[in-house]
Amino acid sequence: MKPQNRVADADAFTNSKINLKQTLKTNKMKKMMRLFLILAIVPAIILSSCKKDNEENFDAQKALTTYLVANNLDINTIIGGFVMGAPADGDVSAKYVIDIRTADEFAQGHIVNAHRADLKDILTEAAKADKPILVVCKSGQTATHAVALLRLSGYPDAQALKWGMSGWNSTLDIWSTNIGSIAEGNANWVSTAAPTNLTFGSPKFTIADTIPANILKARVNAVLEEGFKTVQPADVLSSPGNYFINNYFSETDYAGFGHVTGAYRINPLLVGEGQVNYLDPSKEVLTYCYTGQTSAAITAYLRVIGYNAKSIMWGMNKFNNSSTAWGESGNKWKPAMAKNLPIVTGN
Repeated sequence: MKPQNRVADADAFTNSKINLKQTLKTNKMKKMMRLFLILAIVPAIILSSCKKDNEENFDAQKALTTYLVANNLDINTIIGGFVMGAPADGDVSAKYVIDIRTADEFAQGHIVNAHRADLKDILTEAAKADKPILVVCKSGQTATHAVALLRLSGYPDAQALKWGMSGWNSTLDIWSTNIGSIAEGNANWVSTAAPTNLTFGSPKFTIADTIPANILKARVNAVLEEGFKTVQPADVLSSPGNYFINNYFSETDYAGFGHVTGAYRINPLLVGEGQVNYLDPSKEVLTYCYTGQTSAAITAYLRVIGYNAKSIMWGMNKFNNSSTAWGESGNKWKPAMAKNLPIVTGN
């Protein structure tokens, strides 16, 4: 063999060894990269799966109600001292008055220095307040609904004007045309004992956030956006079986006034003590009281925590305003209750 051929063969052999080493090194590096990717991806998949499982298993309603109780925001706190009557002299200068009636209703007559806002925008208006808030509507019912939501949003001193503008000035009275005794003689109005309370599961709702304070904020905003949900007494009397009805009365008044057939008497009604679980979340939950003002506030609260709740408008004043069970109660509407306090017309 010629010397140059031997040299060429040696070089080829050397190059082949080098290429083999490089190939082995490359393959080793590829294997290491695959292993690295597996080690990186698998935990991510596991963590993602765990996160998904945790999100799916997260009970937003329980987180919210636990938060409310822990922060002294149970129903009794929300409806404690939540209304104020019109002062004899009409002086509410110590209050930041928010009127949630329509622009036309506001223009017909409103309290001096009142600020008009739609119900859904009340939190925006409330943020401007430099005094305790007083919410005003036509009858007091929408206002108490709003006050419950304000109190859940960090305005613990917010109040509603009892009877609304109907009690402020007789020219704006809508109560007198909405009282009645439609329950008298109705087959679905009875004086039987209250049914035994049953225990139901809690309502469920889904929400992206898992921070209770954020859940509360989102739920309040949702309830404000959907508006005040109500039902008329006549509709309840015609088909009481379509609803889960709670008569928010004392035991004495539950029997004394009579009640819608099948209506429960759940009072107190608290989250912390578990009475809210006496409400059936599979039905429309209706609440009624004397004037519709307490039931409106309770309805707002129940909707925040997930119930399909509605308030029975006008309360006992529409069911049975002529009942002898009223006695001297200040919750019975009489046309003479409408005052003639100063109002401002126009916008």
